[in-house]
Amino acid sequence: MTDVTATPGAIAGSSAPQESRLWVIARTAFPFVVVFAIWEIVARTGVFPPRLFPSLVEVAAAFWHLTANGILPHHALDTILRLLGGFFLAAVVGVAVGILMGRSRRAEDVGLPLVSVLAPIPGIAWAPLFLLWFGLGNQPAMLLVAFVSAFPIIFNTWTGVKAVKEIWVRSAHAMGADDRSLFVKVILPGALPYILTGLRLGLAQAWRALVGVEMLAAVPWGLGWMIFGAREFLNTDVMLAGVVVIGVLGLALEKLVFQRIERFTVQRWGMMT
Repeated sequence: MTDVTATPGAIAGSSAPQESRLWVIARTAFPFVVVFAIWEIVARTGVFPPRLFPSLVEVAAAFWHLTANGILPHHALDTILRLLGGFFLAAVVGVAVGILMGRSRRAEDVGLPLVSVLAPIPGIAWAPLFLLWFGLGNQPAMLLVAFVSAFPIIFNTWTGVKAVKEIWVRSAHAMGADDRSLFVKVILPGALPYILTGLRLGLAQAWRALVGVEMLAAVPWGLGWMIFGAREFLNTDVMLAGVVVIGVLGLALEKLVFQRIERFTVQRWGMMT
């Protein structure tokens, strides 16, 4: 009788092959190709004046000209420094407050109503007050970014801590875990997917607030300042070049920071697929 027992290698070999890198790139690029094609068709048909709706060739030319002159990198560098400074402060404070609210009923009773009231207020509504309190320049921009982006981080961190299963906590206590071990090995890993979601949402809020406040804060450089300044002269191609840079920077932070953290933490732990 023929032995039909499958070996682990045979089982692994019979699984579906992984997608090729070329196919992944093509699948990712397809939506952008469709959007770019529609944009170019609208620009070429003259539905809008060319001054208000430039073609992709004109946007690319403006992007190249600003980059070659060093103007666009200077604007982008100033913006990213303000963004990272404010967002780092928001991440530290937001995660700490969210964990405290999730672990302490008294802190939750005090903090949750305040966060619920302040979170829906748009960041740009706070900008005039921050300018009056802290003056012009980089300081109010960074503080506003930190203030606005902290709320989704607090909310999601608090939700993640509350979502940790009670059976995990009881099991850790039964095995003799102290408070520090319980936090490091149970609470924090269990809440980490929610914390990462909060950080993503906080970063999106930070971008919105920063681009708006850069013009109001009278800073000499920044993508928001460049975009609003180009509007005064109807330089739509320059405005779109700044928008493209914001999108690319956001994508880079997602791929190089958040996805790497997920890959080495929650995905490795089997908490996400």
